[in-house]
Amino acid sequence: TFVFCVLQCPTVTGFDYQVGGADGWVVPPANDSKLYNDWASENRFRPGDTLRFKYKKDSVMEVSEAEYKKCNSTRPSFFSNTGNTVYALNQSGPFYFISGVSGHCQRGQRMIVKVLPSEESEASSGSRSSSSSSSSSGSYASYAADFSRLGFLLYVLSDVASCLF
Repeated sequence: TFVFCVLQCPTVTGFDYQVGGADGWVVPPANDSKLYNDWASENRFRPGDTLRFKYKKDSVMEVSEAEYKKCNSTRPSFFSNTGNTVYALNQSGPFYFISGVSGHCQRGQRMIVKVLPSEESEASSGSRSSSSSSSSSGSYASYAADFSRLGFLLYVLSDVASCLF
């Protein structure tokens, strides 16, 4: 029964982030051109997480830093115009996204996502710092994200336990 339980129980691979929240991937209001970068800086992305872009009559492109700064790309690393794009963050480091519709990037529809090293690589290298709890640079959203991950992990563990017992 243990093998059967393991096959039925969910596995944790990452978190799915809805870019732009309920509004989705849209041109921000004129007075809020940093909307997406502010949103991205409030989250802690890890390898295995995904970004979900929901939009109408638009597109999303992953581009180089230089193309991001120019708001232009003729050869993006990734392009989608499906209206419901899921982009997998497969490694740590910065990712640069812009809208593929002319003029939208210049009006603020662009975002830099900084993916932190995976928790496993931090634990094995010992690079995780314990000073973040005393640092004033940590945002409420970062702590909320950690709490959310912990809550989700506890949920999964209780589900696994219910399969076993």
